[in-house]
Amino acid sequence: MRRLVFLLPIAIVVVLVALFWIGLDPKRDKSVLPSALVGTAAPAVDLPGLSDNAPRLTLASYKGQLVAINFFASWCLPCRAEHPLLKQITAEFGVPVIGVAWKDKPDAARAFLQELGDPYAATGTDNNGRTGIDFGITGVPETFLVGADGTVLYRLAGPLSPEGLREQLAPAIAEAKK
Repeated sequence: MRRLVFLLPIAIVVVLVALFWIGLDPKRDKSVLPSALVGTAAPAVDLPGLSDNAPRLTLASYKGQLVAINFFASWCLPCRAEHPLLKQITAEFGVPVIGVAWKDKPDAARAFLQELGDPYAATGTDNNGRTGIDFGITGVPETFLVGADGTVLYRLAGPLSPEGLREQLAPAIAEAKK
């Protein structure tokens, strides 16, 4: 019995070291964060349009088509870096991208889009961040791929890069279109 009491702490340390070692696996893609939403119905999106005369942004209005949802903010430097790539999603893959200005002032978001160009089919404002919470975002930018049936198919946390577009998002789009 004394031997068991002596070996128990050693066994616990060995198990913890093994878990840490697995977590540090260099082959694991650390940019891919799991999402509890993937494979489930996308949360309802019903947001005011970015401009005063714009209609409300609803995800229901895109039912029946594959769509990308991009959460962004004018104060976000990575959002600025990924911005040119958002137009490619529509141009190369025919997938409309809808924008959600997350916790941003509408005037600032409009100025951001006017300066860099507007890649979005529609844009809504999530002033209080509730829609972002519903999607489980950890910050901006984040992009979700939502299938024609309203199911979340893919989540990309962080800025889109040319490699991410080619190696992660493009295969997810191709798989969704099958």
